[in-house]
Amino acid sequence: MATGQRTAQLARETSESSVELSLDLDGSGRSHISTSVPFFDHMLTAFAKHSLTDLDVTASGDTDIDVHHTVEDTGIVLGTAIRQALGDKAGIARFGDATVPLDEALARAVVDISGRPYLVHGGEPAGFELHLIGGHFTGSMVRHFFEALTFAAGLTVHLDVLAGRDPHHIAEAQFKAFARAFRQAKELDPRVSGVPSTKGAL
Repeated sequence: MATGQRTAQLARETSESSVELSLDLDGSGRSHISTSVPFFDHMLTAFAKHSLTDLDVTASGDTDIDVHHTVEDTGIVLGTAIRQALGDKAGIARFGDATVPLDEALARAVVDISGRPYLVHGGEPAGFELHLIGGHFTGSMVRHFFEALTFAAGLTVHLDVLAGRDPHHIAEAQFKAFARAFRQAKELDPRVSGVPSTKGAL
């Protein structure tokens, strides 16, 4: 598959949220993110930058109730767009891994573009899931976002927090580690002929 063709554009609208998204897997990391959830915007910007994925997201939802629906539905749309943009997955590296620090925080991500959705996630310190980052984004949304994304994209992801104290740093290290691992996995490898699986399909 030629560089520049791995793109997708999607929209999803429910009674709880509205999401419009476009991406280019062979981009430079450019992004324009507006989800009405400021910390989530920051995380998606980091994902785009460190995965070298061009990403445009406009989302809104019932954030007066909770950010849950907007974050989850954005994850579903992003995952679906990734799956579409990957196409038949011919020529990809398939696997990627990264360990990324952010000051005292350290996160490790391993990604397999397997076609089999699975998330193994752990290591966040007790109470992280209850913390309000930026006053609006609960720590539990990190896992919830990655659940939505991995299942919609058909990825196998192992994501572990190895160290950390500051909730902002812990969350951001996870997003960056995932981004770097995904960047490796989605790369086109000229030595790979066809789909990188003994089954012949992913």
